[in-house]
Amino acid sequence: MIRKLLVANRGEIARRVFATCRALGVETVAVHSDADAAEPFVGEADQAVRLPGATPAETYLRVDLILEAARRSGADAVHPGYGFLAENAEFAAAVTDAGLTWVGPPAKVIAAMGDKLAAKALLADAGVPMLPSWTDTDGISDFPVLVKASAGGGGRGMRIVRDAAELAEAVASARREAAAAFGDGTVFIERYVERGRHVEVQIFGDTHGRVVALGDRECSIQRRHQKIVEEAPAVVPERVRTALHEAAVAAGRAVEYLGAGTVEFLLAPGGEFFFLEMNTRLQVEHPVTELCTGLDLVGLQLLVAEGEPLPATLPVSAGHAIEVRLCAEDAGAGWRPATGTLHRFTAPAVAAEFGGLAGPGLRLDSGVVAGSVVGVHYDSMLAKLVAWGRTRAEATRMLSTALTRAELHGVTTNRDLLVRVLRSPAFAAVEIDTGFLDRHPEVFAPLLPADRLPITALAAALAAAAQRRATAPVLSGLPSGWRNVPAVPQTTRFAGPDGAEIEIRYRLDRTGGLADWSGTSAVENSAEPPTAPSVALVEASPQRVVLDVDGVRCAYRVHRVGSAVFVDGPDGAASLVELPRLPLPTAEVAAGSLLAPLPGAVTRVHVQVGQRVSAGEPLLTLEAMKLEHPVLAPTDGVVAELPVPAGGQVRTGAVLAVIDGSPAAGDLATSNPEEDPR
Repeated sequence: MIRKLLVANRGEIARRVFATCRALGVETVAVHSDADAAEPFVGEADQAVRLPGATPAETYLRVDLILEAARRSGADAVHPGYGFLAENAEFAAAVTDAGLTWVGPPAKVIAAMGDKLAAKALLADAGVPMLPSWTDTDGISDFPVLVKASAGGGGRGMRIVRDAAELAEAVASARREAAAAFGDGTVFIERYVERGRHVEVQIFGDTHGRVVALGDRECSIQRRHQKIVEEAPAVVPERVRTALHEAAVAAGRAVEYLGAGTVEFLLAPGGEFFFLEMNTRLQVEHPVTELCTGLDLVGLQLLVAEGEPLPATLPVSAGHAIEVRLCAEDAGAGWRPATGTLHRFTAPAVAAEFGGLAGPGLRLDSGVVAGSVVGVHYDSMLAKLVAWGRTRAEATRMLSTALTRAELHGVTTNRDLLVRVLRSPAFAAVEIDTGFLDRHPEVFAPLLPADRLPITALAAALAAAAQRRATAPVLSGLPSGWRNVPAVPQTTRFAGPDGAEIEIRYRLDRTGGLADWSGTSAVENSAEPPTAPSVALVEASPQRVVLDVDGVRCAYRVHRVGSAVFVDGPDGAASLVELPRLPLPTAEVAAGSLLAPLPGAVTRVHVQVGQRVSAGEPLLTLEAMKLEHPVLAPTDGVVAELPVPAGGQVRTGAVLAVIDGSPAAGDLATSNPEEDPR
């Protein structure tokens, strides 16, 4: 029986495992890097062991450090979470060889399924349907195809290729990303199925030879081949569901599976399905299965690891659960990861954390809390918000409303995108597949309409005025800026969410009411500018402003941190920065400078100084949060500067390149060296 469990992972999954351990009376051990020393998962463990090293590769992925931490803490078992170590056969073998209980499938099973090419061959013999695949690009004539990493998952090392001319670069790029992520750059190529759906089956095996299916999940809505919305059960015909479960169990039996695992399939529009991969670990999206079955999958993992059989009778899936992955990223800027401090992180009406629900409601599995610092070393996922309802529509409404009302301050997230996906007619009609986001660009629009941004900024300005009145040493009872004789209005300037300046002008009367106001709008330059709404001030405090907008009362929650102002209102949320009235001089950067949006490493430089480039042409590749991010030329011009070589590390705001777009620059341009006839 397991007495003390070490979790060889961090963040949300470590907290999730600890929650089950507390319920079962199992002691817990956390391991952490220096950067994570103050994170919630460290404080929630009974013991914690520091892992030396400055990067994840030197900390969480070091098998020797994990085993030494287990020895020092007296742990008798290791749970790998769902990071890379969870699918590392050498790690599983090392844990077992050290005399510790491994919470997962045996090393031989991990090895067999870790090589996707070998897994496809093995499971094809077991009758599991397969897509045609290739390892040699010379044999490919039909497009589109999908380049995939053989040694890992999570969308890393994966590229869709629609034309033969793009294949070589896609393979090279996938190999680089796979090698960086998994230490193995081996890739293979599969036929790509248009409008395919990603459906997976949760399986469990025990030491007594039993393998069962515990339901299925729909995971088709993805960005960069990584899931962001998952639900259970998948909306498929019962005959398809039965066939999927049978194929998944056959795959598990073929490898004598043990513990929690997921068999992933690609479902074609006609109902035909094909094996994608088997994940030999607990999946990120396991909460939707837990809410529909009432099972604690982590508890079942521990039960099986102790040699106990699975329960003779397993529950039938009921209701519908939907999960969204809340990520620190800017969806409208090519999924650019975001960093910073979470000044506030709350979601309303959450009924459970890391556990089941007594009825319809919301569950939050989060790796962060207010005050957490989001860096560049790890995956961008912050938390998972999950809703369970009696029907799919009920769960959708509950989840989208909770997301809209959540207060997420300090770090850019994909919240607005998730809400728009959940509220889209296509999602309601289950018209979904892995290309959903490509076909529905409308979901990338922010929730807050551009013409409502000035009103939101007005609320921020009035809250600031209320704060000044509340802290004024004298005459605090007078309205801010009030005079006996009408004078110039109060003026407050903000930088909006897109960096554009918003100027708010307002006057208060002797009663503190709003006499008049005006504000800039992103749509003022349109052919028919909208009519400015009539606004009356109902009440204002430093944290809450209530406005009557065209006869509709609207409440705004305002949270200020330094010059940053976060406003949550009925139309959506906005992050503003109040600009100083007398700004200090700042250092100028050269015109045409491209600045690093976040810290990272320059992995490749595609051009050289003096080369003529076109708008949209790749200049260099920046790697951050485990993903490659191309830096593109914003305009036609000539490369004037490339201050960072390949392999160089950069901080946020560092100059990556300078493009000279002036007409004179063309006379100085050199040809691309790869095309130079000399």
